[in-house]
Amino acid sequence: MNTGLDTSFLTKLSKAKMPFGKYKDRYLVDLPEYYLVWYKNKGFPKGKLGEQLQSIYEIKLNGLEYLIRNIQKFS
Repeated sequence: MNTGLDTSFLTKLSKAKMPFGKYKDRYLVDLPEYYLVWYKNKGFPKGKLGEQLQSIYEIKLNGLEYLIRNIQKFS
């Protein structure tokens, strides 16, 4: 049975860091919520980083960041 859950995406997301700016080298999951909301309103960048930022935004919005933190601990 395929659940549609891509664990490799979540593992990579848990290790992804911001590549530039004020929050350079911070894990995406550690970015402040207001920063992610700003990107949501401005528009997420295109490509992989944009997908990751949008995913982190949705994860935080739904109170699920503990899942990413658990993956960080065990991977």
